Amino acid sequence: MRILIVEDEENIRQQLGKHLQGQGFAIDLAADGEEGLYYGREYDYDAAVVDLGLPKIDGIDMITRLRKEKRSFPILVLTARGHWQDKVQGLEAGADDYLAKPFQMEELVARLNALIRRTAGYASPVLIQGDLQLDTAKKEVRVSGGAVELTAYEYKVLEYLMLNPDRVVSKSELTDHLYDQDFDRDSNVIEVFVGRLRKKIVPVDLIRTVRGQGYRFVAES
Repeated sequence: MRILIVEDEENIRQQLGKHLQGQGFAIDLAADGEEGLYYGREYDYDAAVVDLGLPKIDGIDMITRLRKEKRSFPILVLTARGHWQDKVQGLEAGADDYLAKPFQMEELVARLNALIRRTAGYASPVLIQGDLQLDTAKKEVRVSGGAVELTAYEYKVLEYLMLNPDRVVSKSELTDHLYDQDFDRDSNVIEVFVGRLRKKIVPVDLIRTVRGQGYRFVAES
C-alpha cells in the first residue's frame, strides 16, 4: 500500500516515514501543502496522512483542492489544534479521520489500515474469499484453516488484489502501490510473485491473468 505523508515538522515526518515503511508501506514524503498537493494530483495513493498546520498551502486548503479534483483516496488528518471546530473543519473539507498530536504510532497505523479496508468495502480486518483468509492486522494468510508462509512482497501483492476485487490491476499499478519510486519498472518481479502466490494458495484459483492488461482477483458472489 502506498501512503502520502504531508508534515512540515521534519522529525515527525521522518519518524512517520520510517515507521510506516517498517510496517510494509511504500511512502512518499512532502514537507508543505504545495508539495503535498503536487503528489496528491500526480500519483494514486491508498491513503494520505496530512497535517493541518502546513506552510505554503495549509492542510484544509490542500484537502479541499484534492477533493474538488476528484482525488478520492482516504485522508487521515494530523492536528495539534485542540479545538473541536478544527477537527470538524478537516472532516468537512473531505478528510476521513483525524488524530490529535501527540499520538501513538500504533494507533495511526491501525487507523490507516481501517480506512484502507473500509474504502475497499471491508469492515473486518480479516478479508475472506472462500477458503482463503487474509488478516490485515496480523499480516497472516490462511487457506482452509492452515497457515500459508508468504514473503513480505507476496503478501503485499495478495493484499492489494484482495482489496481491489473483480477489477483488472495492471503490473504497473501494483508496482506503484508496492514499491518506492526508484524501483525497476521493467522487472518481471510482479509476475514471479503472482506465480508463487498461485502455487501457495492452491487449490484456491482466485487470481486470473487478463492478457495484455494485468491481473484480476475473482471475488466469490
